[in-house]
Amino acid sequence: MTGRTQFRALVTCVALAAGVALAGCNSDEISLANNAKANQPVPPKLVADMTAKDMDINSPILVRMFKTEAELEVWKQTRSGQFALLKTYPICRWSGDLGPKVREGDRQAPEGFYSITPGQMNPQSAYYLSFNIGYPNAFDKALGRSGSQLMVHGDCSSRGCYAMTDEQIAEIYSLGRESFFGGQRAFQVQAYPFKMTPVNMAKHRNNPNMPFWKMIKEGYDHFEVTRQEPKVEFCENKYVFDPAQPPNSSKPLVFNASAKCPAYVIPDEIADAVREKQQQDAAETAKLVSKGTPVARLNTGIDGGMNKVFAAKLPGADTGLSEGGEGQSLSLLALSRAPGTIPSHVNPPRNPLLASQEEPVVAVTPAAAPATRVASVAPEAKSEGFFSNLARKVGLSSADTTSTAVPSKPKVIEAKDTPRPSAAVPKPAAKPTDTRVASAVRPPFKPTVSDPAAAPPAKDALVAGAQPIVPASSFESRFSAVK
Repeated sequence: MTGRTQFRALVTCVALAAGVALAGCNSDEISLANNAKANQPVPPKLVADMTAKDMDINSPILVRMFKTEAELEVWKQTRSGQFALLKTYPICRWSGDLGPKVREGDRQAPEGFYSITPGQMNPQSAYYLSFNIGYPNAFDKALGRSGSQLMVHGDCSSRGCYAMTDEQIAEIYSLGRESFFGGQRAFQVQAYPFKMTPVNMAKHRNNPNMPFWKMIKEGYDHFEVTRQEPKVEFCENKYVFDPAQPPNSSKPLVFNASAKCPAYVIPDEIADAVREKQQQDAAETAKLVSKGTPVARLNTGIDGGMNKVFAAKLPGADTGLSEGGEGQSLSLLALSRAPGTIPSHVNPPRNPLLASQEEPVVAVTPAAAPATRVASVAPEAKSEGFFSNLARKVGLSSADTTSTAVPSKPKVIEAKDTPRPSAAVPKPAAKPTDTRVASAVRPPFKPTVSDPAAAPPAKDALVAGAQPIVPASSFESRFSAVK
């Protein structure tokens, strides 16, 4: 092992240990530091994008996720100090319904604000690579909500998580790793049911989760107007964003999620900007409602969603609760490349109302004759026989031989609620809970894909330990910044 590799291993070890306050750096952490999957470099194209957007490779990041759009956004701090969007990743699979996670086993992907420390990064995930979202947070706990091991991971398989392809999570993981090397102590994850726009708020106005969504929308608005990571606190069973000490107060602010809120203020420049945005959004939402914007249908049994770029690659797949469509739009997307490898065991969401219907059987109740053929909705005109035609022309026929008795109205026999054979997909075996133990059946790792348009790499290609991409600076300088 070279000195440069040893230095990087040591830095990685300390970064991984920082979030869990380990006493020292033992051989297990050294082995994690040498994990080739976890040390894949940031793709050159993404580094070039950072340079073009005035970002440093080690600057802080922030992640936003949206269920309906099935998108994960990575924002990165520019040299001006504000965050700018670096890249949007289509989410391969998320499970559950729109709304927050409530209890263990409900298959719900969490919604809310969470903080990711180095100790929550899992380089030996059973799902390629992952990081723990940190559910439940203090707000969730105050409401008695339960759940554990909720991840953003690879493998495109979800049971309450946000699942990406292996290539995508390798790239996202590398961005988080580099931000820790730059001194960021934790990066924020904001998880939403949809982009908190007036259109979406109008569409979901009757959803029982709307009070919760309006509460987290305030944090969404804080980020939108400031482009700064909002400070998040909890009190009185609610979120509080960007609280500050009141003027002329020296008493430190102490927040408890289930206790009364301390006296605090929100800086005027933030409060004014947020208030103006919320007034504009409320007016636009009211206008859309008055115009009769349709209310979004509640979940009819669909389990989660999938971005349409992935659904287009799977026969009979549906985007579920995510935006997307069927037919031509998915057919066109099927011709493009997927941003990563879709595993063969993927279980896409399926609309139970569509997947369980067979073609309806149409039968005709005969009017008089016992042998009556089933008439189609739009029957084609039949050609006349030779003798019938000749008799009509010479006037030997007193009636129009082409006329037929009008059949009775067809009776539609509804099909039984059984899935059509072509839509049946065997359910994959349940995966083990994501732990720090590597799965013996998963391939070692896959190289990253820097661009969705680029061809996906070979599935089982092995990459030797990645070369360090961080400056060979001192340990102190890389962790001196406090975020």
